[in-house]
Amino acid sequence: MKQAMCALAVAGSMSLGVVVARAQGVNDAQIASIVVTANQVDIDAGKLAESQSSSPDVKAFGKQMVTDHVGVNKQATELVTRLKVTPEDNATSKSLASGGDDNVKHLKQLKGAAFDKAYVDHEVAYHQQVLDAVDKTLIPSAKNAELKALLVKVRPAFVAHLEHAKHLQSSLGR
Repeated sequence: MKQAMCALAVAGSMSLGVVVARAQGVNDAQIASIVVTANQVDIDAGKLAESQSSSPDVKAFGKQMVTDHVGVNKQATELVTRLKVTPEDNATSKSLASGGDDNVKHLKQLKGAAFDKAYVDHEVAYHQQVLDAVDKTLIPSAKNAELKALLVKVRPAFVAHLEHAKHLQSSLGR
């Protein structure tokens, strides 16, 4: 469970190589922290998109990101509580949190179409990086079978988010 959470927390501002390198050798408690952090990064950006976007489609996508990532965090929290695992901060989770904060700060400075483009572009890059981390690091590193199963279970949602973000990107003319 700890390792699976690690994979889900890839920040869009980080290069995947850095995230995967940092996530190597993580334990389940560290994975849990990564997962929760990665989801929170997208929740924070999604809330901003809901309130600041000028596009109804981008607002709706932001709302979906909040709903879906809150749901994943709820499942992860329930699992770690049941397993009596305390998420453990680590370099990857801290880097994700910092990258998420930087993204939100940047987005808050933008308005209109510039906001929409920056938000959607970040979501495309972020979800691709999350999928790469889930596939290459988190699922393979998870020791607990239930944690690994949770990562496998939520993976299709990240694929759907990526495809939806790419569709939005195209519709915005980017």
